[in-house]
Amino acid sequence: MGKESKSRGFLAWFLVLVILALVVGAVVYTVKKKMDNKNDSKPAPVPGPPGAIDKKYSDALKIAMQFFDVQKSGRLEDNKISWRGNSALTDGSEAKLDLSKGMYDAGDHMKFGFPMAFTATVLSWAILEYGDQMEAVNELEPARESLKWLTDFLVNAHPTENVLYIQVGDPEADHKCWERPEDMKEKRPLTQVNESVPGTEVAAETAAAMASASLVFKAADSTYSSTLLTHAKQLLSFADNNRGSYSENIPEVATYYNSTGYGDELLWAASWLYHATGDGSYLGYVTGENGKQFAQWGSPTWFSWDNKLAGTQVLLSRISLFCSKDASGNSGLENYRKSAEDVMCSLLPKSPSATSSSNVFFKAKSFGFIFLLCRRMLSDHLSHRLTELVRTLWISFVYQYSLYHAGGLIWVSEWNSLQHPVASAFLALLYSDYMLTQTAKLTCGDHSFKPSDLRKFAKSQADYVLGNNPLKMSFLVGYGDKYPQYVHHRGASIPVDATTDGFQWLTSPKPNPNVAVG
Repeated sequence: MGKESKSRGFLAWFLVLVILALVVGAVVYTVKKKMDNKNDSKPAPVPGPPGAIDKKYSDALKIAMQFFDVQKSGRLEDNKISWRGNSALTDGSEAKLDLSKGMYDAGDHMKFGFPMAFTATVLSWAILEYGDQMEAVNELEPARESLKWLTDFLVNAHPTENVLYIQVGDPEADHKCWERPEDMKEKRPLTQVNESVPGTEVAAETAAAMASASLVFKAADSTYSSTLLTHAKQLLSFADNNRGSYSENIPEVATYYNSTGYGDELLWAASWLYHATGDGSYLGYVTGENGKQFAQWGSPTWFSWDNKLAGTQVLLSRISLFCSKDASGNSGLENYRKSAEDVMCSLLPKSPSATSSSNVFFKAKSFGFIFLLCRRMLSDHLSHRLTELVRTLWISFVYQYSLYHAGGLIWVSEWNSLQHPVASAFLALLYSDYMLTQTAKLTCGDHSFKPSDLRKFAKSQADYVLGNNPLKMSFLVGYGDKYPQYVHHRGASIPVDATTDGFQWLTSPKPNPNVAVG
């Protein structure tokens, strides 16, 4: 798989990804029970209405969804979090805009448009595919409300065709204080991209968010849906016609959400616009020269807020697997589908093309053997130099190529270690359901796997997060009897009736007085 993204924003972003993965994990595995077809030569049954509900996962879904309420900015309507209140009501005022809505970034008070838009896109995707299951546990309407809270912000952040406000707040000033959002007094400067200062990736990601959300609201609010779609079209045109990385043009954003390229966002946005409009020109955009330039067909990558290629491949596979007329004879779409299969094969532990080679343990032991051999055969001085080199290579090898943690979690990066497992689980669940419409098998080298194998993998990752891990701790705050009590979150760490703010609350030895549920 490709290299993982690196950003200080990872710690903030993984919480949102956990929510989204658990939303899908909950509804796929228990809200809607699925039967595996024992006849491998035929597709498994296509999912129907929700079946038996498993309390474990439905409870996890309800708790996970509350994190959106914890993070909301603005004038709160029907506030469900007792320790939260109105905040940032004047955001956007310097540009005569209302940017009071949106959501704060993890435990901070920043609003970063790039990951916020990605949150909206993936939440839309979850609602579109699993809305009936969410409805079965009364979580569909809360999901739509949270999505609209995000898209209302994004709409207002796009006041003209070629201007998009991408950040509210000063991250350096924000990190120098520790206070409840309701008590903020710092200035909240705005950052924008435009024709002179382009930011292709953030504009294209916002286009994807608008396009996907337009589908969510199409039946319930056609006027709002049309508004979202208009913004999506304008934003993709703006992104495509004014190519340039926002990380390069606004270097200070690279400290928090650094982008490694914008080609994936262009393909991602165009894919969502094709689904939202049915306009074949968007399909031509992703399968033609832009696909050849940016798609990296045949090279699996990790799905994240920074890299959308794997998500794009799965999304476009939907066209082929659902037998759309546009898929017939389209070699570009076939490349996306094959690349999606490569991603799936890289995730399955027993696949010969898994990221974690079946020989990884042997290879690691071999490095250890070389390490000891060097100490015995060489002089002390030279041995020290060489064995230190071998030791460095061995550590690097283990970190880069050992896919699974001892407890069964995908292990890609020590920093924000949950991001890649939950994002991979999300895609595996989607692709397993897409497979049910047409094919019963996923071929990985000389091995073949069923949709149930992908669902088993995804379930293992979700279960790890929910407590099936060596610590026997739930990493979903508020779920189960044992979960993190010292969350890096301003609002959670400061009592509502506190008379002073300050970092004494961050370093307090006492558990958070407020639970950042989700």
